Amino acid sequence: MKYRQLTKEQFVGLHEEFARFLASQNIDKNEWDALKREKPHVAEDEMNVFSDVVWDDVLTKTAYLEHFSPKLVNLFKCEDEEIHRIVIKIDKEVNVLEQEGFEWLLKNPTDDTIEILRGSKAYQEERNVELFDLIEKGSNISKGELYEYFDRLTSNS
Repeated sequence: MKYRQLTKEQFVGLHEEFARFLASQNIDKNEWDALKREKPHVAEDEMNVFSDVVWDDVLTKTAYLEHFSPKLVNLFKCEDEEIHRIVIKIDKEVNVLEQEGFEWLLKNPTDDTIEILRGSKAYQEERNVELFDLIEKGSNISKGELYEYFDRLTSNS
């Protein structure tokens, strides 16, 4: 398995897609029920293959990731060959995980208590595998507004 199996909730949310996937494998509902009962390892394999297909699709479409902790924000722009990162360190009694702290950051991006670092690197492994690893470590897929905001802010300096 390349990534990890989808959660039960994710399978429920994708039940129509999973049914189509099984149909593409010539497995109908009766056969699926029999597989789960009689050959659970084969059913598990089918779920794993479907999970990898879904993860690959999602990760291929992912352009931005964000990871927040109380005083640190990591913003990633995920291009085909390399990943760009903006790190925002806050040395002030503020918690960006809370609405008030996040709003403070957006209103005071050039405050002396904020340090912004930038970097880029080529992927060491397959792109999607590295993005998946970042997600497993707590990053969330985003639309990139925050990355682009800080990118514009720091490109002029």
